Amino acid sequence: MTDAAAAFACNTYSYIFSEDAERCVDHLAALGFAEFELMMYPGHLWPAETDAPARRALRQAVEANGRRIISLNMPNIDINVAGGTAEMRRYSLDILSDVVRLAGDLRVPGVVIGPGKFNPLFPAPRDVLVGHFHAALDELAPLAASAGTTLLVENMSFAFLPKIDELMRAVDAYGRDDIGIVFDVANSHFVGEALGSALLRCRPRLKLVHLSDTDRSTYRHSAIGEGTVPFEELPAALAAVAYDGSLVLEIIANDADRAILDGAARLAAMGIGRASH
Repeated sequence: MTDAAAAFACNTYSYIFSEDAERCVDHLAALGFAEFELMMYPGHLWPAETDAPARRALRQAVEANGRRIISLNMPNIDINVAGGTAEMRRYSLDILSDVVRLAGDLRVPGVVIGPGKFNPLFPAPRDVLVGHFHAALDELAPLAASAGTTLLVENMSFAFLPKIDELMRAVDAYGRDDIGIVFDVANSHFVGEALGSALLRCRPRLKLVHLSDTDRSTYRHSAIGEGTVPFEELPAALAAVAYDGSLVLEIIANDADRAILDGAARLAAMGIGRASH
């Protein structure tokens, strides 16, 4: 257990193959974390595998120990709400709708989604892709509101809207104030954005911040210090947008406990952490 861990939320990506969600929360709580972002993956946490009694049991187990699930995150690898075929879009929306309902049952305030992916060899016209994204919001946004949760759209470097300005323009054009943004520091850095200006651009909708490292040649969510993300700029950037929400360590590593705790300590030493912003 480290004091630094308490200043961050922890994403469970590194544990999707090894532990189910409840055991994973217990494991990470023993390391000092109290807030969690749970990844959607069969065997870890998956809507079709989690019936009503299991949902109640997970929610009660988390809440009974003073812990908090702040978001559910669908990796967006197997789905695509902007896919070229209606069948893929329907499949993707069905999966995400199930995740939204799960979030409601678990009383989780946010569901992380992506705007969809494009064919890098011959992409569909931008207005077509944005239309598919908006059509997905037509279905998911009212469902999220009725379930008591919030959609959080992430800047994903593999999405058809990888940069924060184009993502914000697409979300703003949709016209709902209750749709938030997840700002992923590594994703932003990978596509060549400046950290401070990118955070300022998404300030009106900023609800969550993801932290991991990468360089600009190979896409990763590595341990802090293994890439070139300028984390030393982050305290001033967070202060400039008056961000007071959770900072989520989304580190993917084989030796996950060590990498995540080391990351928390490194960031805390730079003045980064919930208590410092």
